[in-house]
Amino acid sequence: MKNDNLNTKKLKTRYLVWLYKTTKERLDRIDRKFTQLEVDRFILRELEKDLRQFPHDKIPLKKFLNEFREYIAKKETEGLALKFASLNKKGEKPEYIFLGLKLKNIEKKIADLLGKKALEEIRDLYEQEMLRRIIEEREHK
Repeated sequence: MKNDNLNTKKLKTRYLVWLYKTTKERLDRIDRKFTQLEVDRFILRELEKDLRQFPHDKIPLKKFLNEFREYIAKKETEGLALKFASLNKKGEKPEYIFLGLKLKNIEKKIADLLGKKALEEIRDLYEQEMLRRIIEEREHK
């Protein structure tokens, strides 16, 4: 009987970890657009400052700067379309709201079943896995 309870808890734990991972990934796909935009805009401002010191190379360098601006604009449009019901940021999409609420309740169940320390460990494992994926990503050929 004790072994059955332990096995059931392990099964629930695996399911909760999987559920956390898949829900967090879906939410991150949306949220990362906005965190990346913040970083991209900083880099753009710094590049604009840096490129002022290259007046003789201005034309070729401007091409790259303009491509980066276009990349940022495209990312913002994509992010807004994923998260908001309209491009003027009025009202989050129901799917986005649902994912946020789902993640909150998954975390609540993990904390109830396994404890707050286990929840933090699962969050840390998720972050480590995402970093590992980034580091190990190979150049697309």
